[in-house]
Order: sequence, then structure tokens, then C-alpha cells
Amino acid sequence: MSTDAAINDAPAIEVRNLVCGYDGQTILKDVNFSVRSGEIFFVIGGSGCGKSTLLRNLIGIRTPMAGTVKFSGESFTDARTERRRELLKSFGVLYQGGALWTSLTLRQNVELPLEEYTALSRREREEIATLKLAQVGLAGSEDYYPAEISGGMKKRAGLARALALDPAILFLDEPSAGLDPITSRRLDELVLEIRQMLGTTMVVVSHELASIFSIADRVVLLDRDEQGIIAEGNPRALATTSRDPRVQEFLRRGDLAPEAK
Repeated sequence: MSTDAAINDAPAIEVRNLVCGYDGQTILKDVNFSVRSGEIFFVIGGSGCGKSTLLRNLIGIRTPMAGTVKFSGESFTDARTERRRELLKSFGVLYQGGALWTSLTLRQNVELPLEEYTALSRREREEIATLKLAQVGLAGSEDYYPAEISGGMKKRAGLARALALDPAILFLDEPSAGLDPITSRRLDELVLEIRQMLGTTMVVVSHELASIFSIADRVVLLDRDEQGIIAEGNPRALATTSRDPRVQEFLRRGDLAPEAK
């Protein structure tokens, strides 16, 4: 097999021997997993287990203490500054709460990545931003400011901004946090629609069982005491077959867990 063919067959994301932490203190160690192209992959676990820390290391906000993160076979961790900037264009991020600039309209917020990474004219940026807002169900809301819309609409606007560069991969940080069940379900449905329409690979950080069981193809479950992954696989299968009490405690809480067989 040629090198080019091997790269084309590579996972969308490959994480190997990753160690994450702050100020010399290890939060996660020996983290290994791969995400297939077009997959909806969840990073799950209880509070303080390192979900957000892992996300920051995946998207380059933090530098891993050790290990590598590859996108489509190419190392993001070891890339030079200019190449890393190019790789950043291949993914978008929906931050908690949407992370919108309050002084900008929704259209202007969506335009920000286009201003940063492209040489498009103002009119072209406006047209793309309007299209992206329409894709997430916000047509007609382009001139609203974040303070004028609901929490669910803010999440959708943040998602539109994450989609601005037509990324191959989307990272979503607790997308359902703070939303009522109906709005959360509609956001899950939107994630499925985007995957079906664009073939986008999704990495979702969440602890919400409703979303985990509704849309996740696979999950990795992080544990605070273990400082790493304690389970990987389809969440419904893990909930019904895993004998690890930590897995059962997390996945079988509440009324949403599948019945054991």
C-alpha cells in the first residue's frame, strides 16, 4: 500500500499515548482511541474526569504533556506553526454556551472564522454566514444580537460559526448543557442532520444520557480516579454488558438506560 493510500485510510482522529495536565500535574494519562470518518463519537464521564481537558488538548488550546493527536494520519501535535494553522481549518468547535461575541450580530459572529482564515470579500462572507445560519434553523435571525435570543438559539448560532469553514470534523463541548429536554433533543436532531447532509465527523463532550443514548455511535468513558479511559464502545451495549461497576453507575443512572438483557 502506498503512503498516500495509507493516509486516506487513516482514522479521522487518532490519539496515542496522550498525557494531559496543568502545571506539571497529570489529569489524564495513556489515553488511546480513534474516531472513524463520519462517526458521532462521545467523550463522556462524571464531573472532574478530564473531558474538557482532553478536548482542549485535541483542538490545540493546550499542549499535551506527552503523546500525539493525528488528523487523517497527520500529526497535529508535531506540526509546525503554519501547518497547524492549515489543519485548524479542517475542524470547527462549538464551545459551551455558544461563546458568541455579545457586541456582534449572529451573522457577524459566524463571519469571524471566514475573516481569520480566508480572503473572501465582505459580501461573500455575509452570504456564507447567512447560509450557515439557515442550515441550523436560524434563517431570518441574522441581525439579532446574542442577548436577544434564547439559549438554544445561541447554541445553534455557535454551531453555525463552527460550520463556517465547512470543516471535516466538529468538536462540541457540552452542547446540551443548560437546555431544556425539548431544545436538547432538537439540537441532537440537528447534529444528526448535519452528519447526514455533510458527512461531518463529530466529537461530542457530554455527560447527558439522553444525547449519549440517542445519537452516539461510540463513546469513551473517562474516570477521575483512573485518570483515563475505563470503557469504549457503543453506549447501549456498554450499559447492558459491562461488568465494571463504574460503567454501570454512570450509564444506568436515571430512567434513560436501556434494559439489561
